[in-house]
Amino acid sequence: MTDENETMKCTFWCWGLAALAALLTVILCLVIGGMGWIASLFFAIVVFVVLGFLLSWLFCRPLAPLNGQGANSVEHTTPSQTSQQSPVQPAAVAPAPETQPAPVEAAPVVAPAAAAPVAEEPVSAEPTAAAQPTGLDAARNGQADDLKRIKGVGPKLEQLLNSLGFFHFDQIAAWTASEIAWVDENLKGFKGRVSRDNWVDQAKTLAAGGDTEFSKRVDDGDVY
Repeated sequence: MTDENETMKCTFWCWGLAALAALLTVILCLVIGGMGWIASLFFAIVVFVVLGFLLSWLFCRPLAPLNGQGANSVEHTTPSQTSQQSPVQPAAVAPAPETQPAPVEAAPVVAPAAAAPVAEEPVSAEPTAAAQPTGLDAARNGQADDLKRIKGVGPKLEQLLNSLGFFHFDQIAAWTASEIAWVDENLKGFKGRVSRDNWVDQAKTLAAGGDTEFSKRVDDGDVY
């Protein structure tokens, strides 16, 4: 009963200190912090609850009683009592029967499969021979296509192509691999330009009446 009274008194004082701290919080919030009544009361309630529980938990917890019976509960045996107790004989353990290992059957030896002969690909002895594409003496109906709409063909290259007999997109679009190789080799000062800029695919699009990104820029006057 005395422990309960002490705990109640301790709890009362702890919550009383928490209430005093909450009152000081209201005064500080109103005077120094310049807060309103609602905000000040809110902070005061938080301080009251937190501080009250914290002080009660720290100072008013009942201490666990020491268990003094454990030390006294151990029975001390005298040497005479120990000598009267019959020793415990360990139980005899029967030896485990020996097990004979099962015979291991040898795995059949599988002969390695003969490797299939690899067929050698025929290697072309010579590269594709270049063949000159057929040109025209003049543009059809006297109206040549604007070959500068092909990316990689400038004014000088257009004149060079016209001199070789190429005036229209459909002529370039019909070039074969051997003909492309011939033109690449015979463009003086511009060798390899046909393959590098992919003239044939561009010419196919332009011959069909389509446009490329480069040809649109040429039509808008952004290139030449």
